[in-house]
Amino acid sequence: MNLKNLQVLRIKKGISYQEMSEKLYVSFQYYWMIENGKRGLSYEMAINIAAILGTTPDEIFLSNNLTIG
Repeated sequence: MNLKNLQVLRIKKGISYQEMSEKLYVSFQYYWMIENGKRGLSYEMAINIAAILGTTPDEIFLSNNLTIG
């Protein structure tokens, strides 16, 4: 899971941790733990995060460095 993309997209959209947590109806701490890899997230949460950021879960959470080999 590539959480750096999540942080970059959130910052590009000008959304703070607090605003993101409010939009997701979770606590600030809960969202902070997701973004910092301290807590896993459900598929439903990934979809909700992507919707807020105007993208897809794959664009946020899949690594762009995948290789076949």
